[in-house]
Amino acid sequence: MMKTIVAGLAGTALLTTVAFAQSPTATTDKAAPAATTATTTTTTASGQWRTSKMDGLKVYNEANENIGTINDLLMDKSGDIKIAVIGVGGFLGMGEHLVAVPYEKLKFVNEAVAYTGTGTGTGAKPAATTTTGAATGTADTKPAATTTSSTSKWYPDHAVFNASKDELKNMPEFKYSE
Repeated sequence: MMKTIVAGLAGTALLTTVAFAQSPTATTDKAAPAATTATTTTTTASGQWRTSKMDGLKVYNEANENIGTINDLLMDKSGDIKIAVIGVGGFLGMGEHLVAVPYEKLKFVNEAVAYTGTGTGTGAKPAATTTTGAATGTADTKPAATTTSSTSKWYPDHAVFNASKDELKNMPEFKYSE
């Protein structure tokens, strides 16, 4: 019986030591949200686009024909986006042909694609050149285009790439290496 009491006291002492060891980490957890709050309140992202919103963004050519969608953005080790992977053709991702195009060749536009009033759905390029008027040509000027639209939108309306759908389909297929 004495051995049982000693074993019980020893077990209680071990559990108490573990409980006391956990107390200091609880106090450091309380300080962490204050540091996080200070960091997030000082950071602004005005005029920036979310890459997560770029996935699925429609890509048109300069004749306002839908030629595909952005499937992925690839960056180099310094974090600069270098390649846009565009999906051409297919239905709901099935049979889609992926091509890699240089990111700087894409122009991003905040305004919706303008169509003529013919009702055909294909539309012609508007006389006011809405598509190229707000588009930008280099990575350095892309954030400036976002300042023309509302700051609550975290992505452009669409991208423009100077190629036809057939030209994209004839490009070598992009495959992810394992």
